[in-house]
Amino acid sequence: MEASKETGTVAAPKMDLTLKIYNSMTQQKELFTPIVPGKVGMYVCGVTAYDLSHLGHARAAVSFDLLYRYLEHLKCEVTYVRNFTDVDDKIIRRANDLGENPLSLSNRYCQEYLVDMADLQCLPPTYQPRVSDHMEQIKDMITQIINNDCAYVVEGDVFFAVEKSPNYGRLSGQRLENNRAGERVAVDSRKRNPADFALWKAAKAGEPSWDSPWGPGRPGWHIECSAMSAHYLSSKFDIHGGGIDLIFPHHENEIAQSCAACQDSNVSYWMHNGHVTNNNEKMSKSLGNFFTIRQITERYHPLALRHFLISAHYRSPLNYSVLQLDSASDAVFYIYQTLQDCEVALSPFQEHGKTARINPAAEDCINKLRDEFHARMSDDLNTSHILTGAFQDALKFINSSLNMLKKKQPKQQQLSLIESLRKIENEVKEVLRILGLLPPGAYSEVLQQLKDKALKRAELTEEDVLQLIEERAAARKNKDFSKSDQIRADLTRKGIALMDMGKETIWRPCVLVEQEQEAPPAEKEKKPAATGEEQKA
Repeated sequence: MEASKETGTVAAPKMDLTLKIYNSMTQQKELFTPIVPGKVGMYVCGVTAYDLSHLGHARAAVSFDLLYRYLEHLKCEVTYVRNFTDVDDKIIRRANDLGENPLSLSNRYCQEYLVDMADLQCLPPTYQPRVSDHMEQIKDMITQIINNDCAYVVEGDVFFAVEKSPNYGRLSGQRLENNRAGERVAVDSRKRNPADFALWKAAKAGEPSWDSPWGPGRPGWHIECSAMSAHYLSSKFDIHGGGIDLIFPHHENEIAQSCAACQDSNVSYWMHNGHVTNNNEKMSKSLGNFFTIRQITERYHPLALRHFLISAHYRSPLNYSVLQLDSASDAVFYIYQTLQDCEVALSPFQEHGKTARINPAAEDCINKLRDEFHARMSDDLNTSHILTGAFQDALKFINSSLNMLKKKQPKQQQLSLIESLRKIENEVKEVLRILGLLPPGAYSEVLQQLKDKALKRAELTEEDVLQLIEERAAARKNKDFSKSDQIRADLTRKGIALMDMGKETIWRPCVLVEQEQEAPPAEKEKKPAATGEEQKA
């Protein structure tokens, strides 16, 4: 990549913008080749909407939002479908406990989930279907499975006959004879095989139901995703995603019933994100170690949480800790402060330097940032260190160039520096845009929001901090350095750093010295929506 001789701008990178993704079916990385060139069909299993969503849901959403964004960056036309389960045993139980209509309750939590997704800057999928709106498609698929002699009706219930699926277990590696049916729930004696699963459940008193050829009832869990993915994407599509705990039984059963309904049914790539853990144990209700998205965003900016969620490779376990969130918050503050400083410094020069050549150091910085970013993203979305290395070098280049810009220098050199800053600033912003970390508003707004969250964690007001800055200044004036040092150290322990800038002292958030691992006591017992095997019996 080299600078244009006419303008000095950096030419587009001559790189192979391909993508390799790990396919859970083959258990290896594969070159992504869509069925229809330039178009991608992607289905991701969403939440069961009966309560506020937790960090596991946030990780799945951000992981596949990242894939969605990168595919669009690669100029693919993506049809992204993410469902809501709004008809389910857990929803019914929760609604009965609250004396609320189940569909009303699930609708409320669907809306709450969308608020969380907007906070995390997850782009809205192309379609967000709900089970309750797709009963006809579900019943049609069940009918086809019965007609193909792969399901049977017992007293208004419809069961899938797993023995009719010769390749059952090919995704999970589970052997049919090893299925431990009944370990979590009692085996229904009406089943021909203990591993058979419900496609349709006969109506029970006090539960929502829909008419069907087998009598009133509602769908089983697995059939909904088969029916809705086929409806929006056809029986063959490119990517099916979800949490790793969905591989068995949910995705395994999806494959079996989809192939039973349509022999040509196929998903090209199965993708699964790893668990969020707490002290290296999977977050779960049974351990009481989970946190809702709202609990975290009460104390940390949503963009800090998004940074934390992409800090590990999407397939790896991600260990929750306050230190990790503090570090993520500190990282995004530094990024946005650097971009804010650059924006302010360049504002007087909006019409200057646009025809100047960028300097060789800037050109090298841009080349390395582009190459490193695309090399990591194209390698199965490897975001684990994507905001270190060349990205940090670009931020350092901006800061050092801003210092140079304050100094008097020859006009041509100044114009070259201005244009270099512009180009690197744009490249940094493009990386952040693809990662979903570019703030929607002014940098000053998000920086103030980050400071407000830091004050909340420190249980201080800005007035408290300013008063302590005055007390420290007075102590220094009186040569009481022990007191001034103590004030500074006390604030640092609360996540507030004081920075002396000439005669002025300012403050910014920093990583706490002492960490607390517990969530706020009032929130700790709140139940989140379920995911994976915890989600269904």
